[in-house]
Amino acid sequence: MSEYRDVQSAVRTEKFRIWLAWLAGGIGGAIICNALRDIEYVNSATQILWAILGILATITAVRMTNALNRRANAARREVLGDDM
Repeated sequence: MSEYRDVQSAVRTEKFRIWLAWLAGGIGGAIICNALRDIEYVNSATQILWAILGILATITAVRMTNALNRRANAARREVLGDDM
């Protein structure tokens, strides 16, 4: 059972790191957009780029989280002997 607990702990830690990186990137992008708000065309381009990268980062984070969930589910099945 400790093997499953180790996997769960590792998965929880990795999920936290994924979403913390996502949050840090979002805050960093917001700071950059705010710093460039007085430059007319650069501001628009920066906001568009930030929105596109934010969407891509969100999709990537969700896919990584789903992959970790599948790994944890497989480990649970292996430890508990469930054959769904």
